[in-house]
Amino acid sequence: MFSGIVEECAIVRGIEHDKENVHFTLSCSFVHELQIDQSVAHNGVCLTVVSKTADTYTVTAIQETLRKSNLGLLKLGDKVNVERSMLMNGRLDGHIVQGHVDQTARCARVQEADGSWYFTFEYEALQKDYFTVEKGSVTINGVSLTVVNSQLKSFQVAIIPYTFEHTNFHSIKEGSVVNIEFDILGKYIARYAEILKS
Repeated sequence: MFSGIVEECAIVRGIEHDKENVHFTLSCSFVHELQIDQSVAHNGVCLTVVSKTADTYTVTAIQETLRKSNLGLLKLGDKVNVERSMLMNGRLDGHIVQGHVDQTARCARVQEADGSWYFTFEYEALQKDYFTVEKGSVTINGVSLTVVNSQLKSFQVAIIPYTFEHTNFHSIKEGSVVNIEFDILGKYIARYAEILKS
């Protein structure tokens, strides 16, 4: 489980295709603290550390993960938002994030707002219980954010300078593909409402 508070951007150092799987090798400042079998969120996707060296670590993404996320679009040198799993005795500074990306969305617009930015994202409604609500939570590329201007199949988020500089939001432009994890509480409530109707 994660909080959606990105620790830093890791750099993609290697990409190896193995049948339908892809092994990603990355570097970041806390490599020396990682252990084999540890969970780390990459652009919001929970992946397991399978090997490491003094300077890098490797995780594996299966076909289902590649199909539902933007990890398959990564190239050498790309920056990936990373967060280690949450300590249960710490503060929940973001919101409850599972690291189970629901689908991708495309950036439709980036607007400057006198020192901050508004990003508009559009997505296909792949599941009827996948939606946003005004002032609710959403995770984009692993970043816990508050929804602004929630619409059917689109929403906005406001990005402050710190988040813009310390995550890969600074590289998101119109047309960029991002990972979305919708709020788990909202998904359960929507699913329960559907069951009650049937």
